[in-house]
Amino acid sequence: MELKLMMEKLGAPQTHLGLKNMIKEVDEDFDGQLSFREFLLIFHKAAAGELEEDSGLMALAKLSEIDVAQEGVKGAKDFFEAKVQALSCASKFEAELKAEQDERKREEEKRRLRQAAFRELKAAFST
Repeated sequence: MELKLMMEKLGAPQTHLGLKNMIKEVDEDFDGQLSFREFLLIFHKAAAGELEEDSGLMALAKLSEIDVAQEGVKGAKDFFEAKVQALSCASKFEAELKAEQDERKREEEKRRLRQAAFRELKAAFST
């Protein structure tokens, strides 16, 4: 799921089958998950030319690369800072959504408690 979200945020969404194939391509321990080492292996394989040009992993490597010789150190710094900023904005948005959902749950719980209290009072007066 994390890989799916990352690919969507990078602007290269993948199908479920595409994601499974991406994982299979670098999954050295065959656990069906990507460890940090296996994640870094994506970029190593891309640099060595071992990835298929049209694969999702190559898309990931291309979306996450910068040529320091061309951009310079300052350009690379700006590139990665922009990536971090974009991810933190997304995280803030997700946090706001979660806070709204939590607030709705609290309001719903309060409403249910008020209704239960009302039913108890109604039952006491009905008898």
